[in-house]
Amino acid sequence: MRDDAVRDAVSADPRPATPSEFAPGGPRNADLPLTPQPSPGRASVAFDLPGVFVGTAEYGEGPTGCTVVHLPAGARTAVDARGGAVGMSGGYDFNHAICLAGGSVYGLAAAAGVSDELLARRDNRTKWDELQLVSGAVIYDFSCRDTAVYPDAELGRAALRNAVEGAFPVGRCGAGRTASAGKVDFGRAEFAGQGAAFGTFGEAKVLVATVVNSVGAVIDRQGRVVRGNYHADLGERRHPSADYAAAIGDGAPSVMGNTTLTVMITNVRLTDVELLQVGRQVHSSMHRGIQPFHTLTDGDTMFAMTTDEVELTGVKPTGLGTLASEVAWDAILSAAE
Repeated sequence: MRDDAVRDAVSADPRPATPSEFAPGGPRNADLPLTPQPSPGRASVAFDLPGVFVGTAEYGEGPTGCTVVHLPAGARTAVDARGGAVGMSGGYDFNHAICLAGGSVYGLAAAAGVSDELLARRDNRTKWDELQLVSGAVIYDFSCRDTAVYPDAELGRAALRNAVEGAFPVGRCGAGRTASAGKVDFGRAEFAGQGAAFGTFGEAKVLVATVVNSVGAVIDRQGRVVRGNYHADLGERRHPSADYAAAIGDGAPSVMGNTTLTVMITNVRLTDVELLQVGRQVHSSMHRGIQPFHTLTDGDTMFAMTTDEVELTGVKPTGLGTLASEVAWDAILSAAE
């Protein structure tokens, strides 16, 4: 029986809190009359970064979705991709949009739809300095459903069209629509989602948003497992290390199909090297909230972006990374509420 915490987390959704292993196969996009739907989640996190727009959309038939972060003026970007199963397109060092999606490798089509929509918005102008750069990354979310529906170009266009400034939808929405965590054994996984948090430190601002679809369980600041690796027979969640220790020698298979996707946006002007290192610092820090992290079957990807608006004063980039790391932990916990 599910405990009260899990029941509360999914009270608005009739689907079970614990995903079930799916039977391979099922209808794909071409087999269904798909229509993009809004994907608002349970709430949204407000942020004060002018010129940053966020939109989500989903196919309820999946269910699966995508999330688009749109910066019309563009932003310098550093990418940190880790783990053994990265699914990414673009990976540019400057982007006008980031598209996160379900559907594994097929979901990369959503980023192409975002690119096409941006081309249309510029009246099909294709001069070199008019090109709109879009990077995309995907999670494997087929494990929690019995369809082959994936976020396609039309869903990517819809998410961009839904984008609004200053609000990031959180919960089981967008790219996190069917994300799950704590897959030491798939029968102990629980639904997660996408989360976000925003921090202001003097003139410096940091937004971190993350889609948690991890092998690892979500851990709070008290060291408690708050999502994933739920043992129904015990009525409790356990730290994955206890189960791995017990499984040594048993030959238990690894659970495939995972990944945590993260976007960090700051208004602080950083050099290319500093931006990359701060992104790596924050990405590394996220292991405190997701354990284990960056595994062989994860494709964890961080897009660190700056709008280059203010100078960093009082601290070095390491200090900014330390503050942003706490924001990232808040974002992880937001995904698991």
